[in-house]
Amino acid sequence: MPVDSGTPVDPNAQPWWRSAVFYQVYPRSFADSDGDGVGDLGGVREKLGYLELLGVDALWICPVTRSPMADGGYDVSDPRDIDPLFGGMAAMDALIVEAHERNIKITMDLVPNHTSSAHPWFTAALAAAPDSGERARYIFRDGRGPGGAEPPNNWPSIFGGPAWTRVTEPDGTPGQWYLHIFAPEQPDLNWENPEVIADFEQTLRFWLDRGVDGFRIDVAHGMAKPPGLPDMANVSTKMLVHDDDDPRFNNSGVHEIHRRFRKVLDEYPHAVSIGEVWVDDNIRFGEYLRPDELHLAFNFRLAETPFDAEAVRTAIDHSLTAVAPVGAVPTWTLSNHDIEREVTRYGGGADGVDRAKAMMMVELALPGSVFIYNGSELGLPNVDDLPEEVLQDPVWERSGHTERGRDGCRVPVPWEGSAPPFGFTSAERSWLPQPPEWAGLTVEAQLEELGSTMSLYRMAIELRGMRPEFAGPRIEWYGSPKGCLAFRRPGGLVCVLNATPAPIPLPPGELLLASTALWGGQLPPNAAAWLV
Repeated sequence: MPVDSGTPVDPNAQPWWRSAVFYQVYPRSFADSDGDGVGDLGGVREKLGYLELLGVDALWICPVTRSPMADGGYDVSDPRDIDPLFGGMAAMDALIVEAHERNIKITMDLVPNHTSSAHPWFTAALAAAPDSGERARYIFRDGRGPGGAEPPNNWPSIFGGPAWTRVTEPDGTPGQWYLHIFAPEQPDLNWENPEVIADFEQTLRFWLDRGVDGFRIDVAHGMAKPPGLPDMANVSTKMLVHDDDDPRFNNSGVHEIHRRFRKVLDEYPHAVSIGEVWVDDNIRFGEYLRPDELHLAFNFRLAETPFDAEAVRTAIDHSLTAVAPVGAVPTWTLSNHDIEREVTRYGGGADGVDRAKAMMMVELALPGSVFIYNGSELGLPNVDDLPEEVLQDPVWERSGHTERGRDGCRVPVPWEGSAPPFGFTSAERSWLPQPPEWAGLTVEAQLEELGSTMSLYRMAIELRGMRPEFAGPRIEWYGSPKGCLAFRRPGGLVCVLNATPAPIPLPPGELLLASTALWGGQLPPNAAAWLV
């Protein structure tokens, strides 16, 4: 457990990931090294100096394994190779080596719930007969109704439409249906098949042996399916949400799968597993973090919470309560590649930026590990007016052009210069266009500006890593005015958030850092401060 009050933190006393600052790289949007307009691993390697300057401990790299890119790489055709789009295996090997030289860990995305429809296994399944060993790796079923013309159950796809697609059999007749909780190009694997888990264990060892420090497990509450695949009582096509009554997710068999994963990871004591877990009930969430399952699990409470002190306090309490019974540490994040950026969620404009900076200080003051989505440190907003013709998220097509999807939070990072593509690529344009008004938000523009969002991130991350006041696995709530919150770490840090429209007096103590300049010694609206 983290060291308690007053004692300097000994980095050797706990696993590195228990208090790490992870930086999430969405590779297509981070930096392009080969001039094709799409970010790649060479671009990440070229920017390692920047990431070292920012002060992060580890990278979480979104999918870079071989894929037809029907869903941004989450449709994997070969989990043990790097897609040429991102530079191939040589680029990954070089990145691992150089990152480690800079004391930055590398974690990568793995996708166990499904494969790509271009995976050799699925190609073989389509060519094979019903009830064959090839089909047994996936979830094929006969249809309902006359001639089996209706899907096997009423499950919807996360991306819209039914979660089933009917195949044409090798003899040309309409045949069975296969399950895809996501896009049709992402057929769900059958995790009751021993071949499936053996292959995934091989994938884990393959990457760990190459020097990867761990994995973010996509849809870690998926994989296991309920016996008989019963109909849903309430059909909803929403993106992943906290819904414990959804039979597509969070079935009890998933825990044995994670125990198998953990046995492999325990062969590599430095390695970490991080689960994407959408579970509402605290007890059921904590089950994923038992000592023989995941090391960490994403809790998205803060990313779903409005800029309201009471709501933020509730989210923090909920997250801490969820991990306490199993002795795990919480995770904190304000955004990712699937969620609207925090600047926009908090109202946009100057207020949105101020609130995002304040909330960053709140999350970095909390015990546990923190995940920063690339571009958050620049105060980037969502780009919600992308031209329809450039939208690439499968949600756009699957919804019949009624939902724009997640492209607005995936617009490439601006690095330098006064016009798009802002040094992201040497091509004329990036894969998603950047707004010209981002000229003032580039890394170059913020690097030497003391009051910039990026400078605040750098200072906050540095203080978090070096000051003993951040010690301790708990927080204690501290008296604060209505519409505000304050908490104390056992090590002595006090964090204050002012979510009201008026300035407030600070509690006693030495000011360590504030998200903006004080007003006559008081904390302005939409601001946070650290005191010791």
